[in-house]
Amino acid sequence: MGAAPGTTGASATGSAGCRPANGWDCTWQKRFTTVTDLVKKKPGSLGIELRDRKTGAVWRTGPTDHRYWTGSTIKLAMVTSVLERARSGEVTLTDDDRKKVADMLAFSSDEAADAIWKKFGRDAMVGRFTSRYGMSKLAFAGSSRYWGFMKCTPTDLAALMSYVLKTLDPEDRSYLVGAMRDTDSIQHWGVWAAGANQQPGNKNGWSVETDNGKDHWLTSSVGFVGPDQRYVLAMMYDMPAGQDSLKLGGQTLSDIAAVLFGAKTPAQVVVRPS
Repeated sequence: MGAAPGTTGASATGSAGCRPANGWDCTWQKRFTTVTDLVKKKPGSLGIELRDRKTGAVWRTGPTDHRYWTGSTIKLAMVTSVLERARSGEVTLTDDDRKKVADMLAFSSDEAADAIWKKFGRDAMVGRFTSRYGMSKLAFAGSSRYWGFMKCTPTDLAALMSYVLKTLDPEDRSYLVGAMRDTDSIQHWGVWAAGANQQPGNKNGWSVETDNGKDHWLTSSVGFVGPDQRYVLAMMYDMPAGQDSLKLGGQTLSDIAAVLFGAKTPAQVVVRPS
């Protein structure tokens, strides 16, 4: 039934007036209500998808079918692609390539992402993302077919993370799980705020974009939480422009992860630009 981390069967299902629903017990339902209320109070558009890989249960709130700018979250798809292609012998990764892959995961290096994008196919890479990784709504949205000019949905990011954890070669999957757990402090927010005891890993994205002639901040976070990476969590937040929008977005996503996995709120995170 997808018992929440840190709960027992009795406490998870024994709340007065509560029945398990859609594969989630009462502890989860209480947390979902808290998060949904939080989402309603925040400015802008915020979509969240949580998957229990053990039971198959899925919970969503907010406009999870809305296309948000991906920011650096798309780097996870790029890394998955080159690892997978190298494993099959389609491409060869040099030591320098592998260093760039590590930098993309550790501190979200744009320079490394540019080099990997150019060397391993540019926009031709994207067909694999949409057809193989389940990112069916991923699409270019800017003036150039460049990795930094794409939009997708929270469901797309959850599908990508689920693919990594289920289908990717075990050795490559182990590498990605370790790297996403051991990021630099610049990515210690979002899914990371589920708490160290849950062994989370994440890939975050943050950027200022322009839609309808107006600049605005985007913050996103996708990753895994729990024993054996049981839970996949994807969050994408499009907010009005403002001086503290990166701080607002990062803190909001962190508080959501903390609520969902029983950590303290407000989450103790430091959100800063690269």
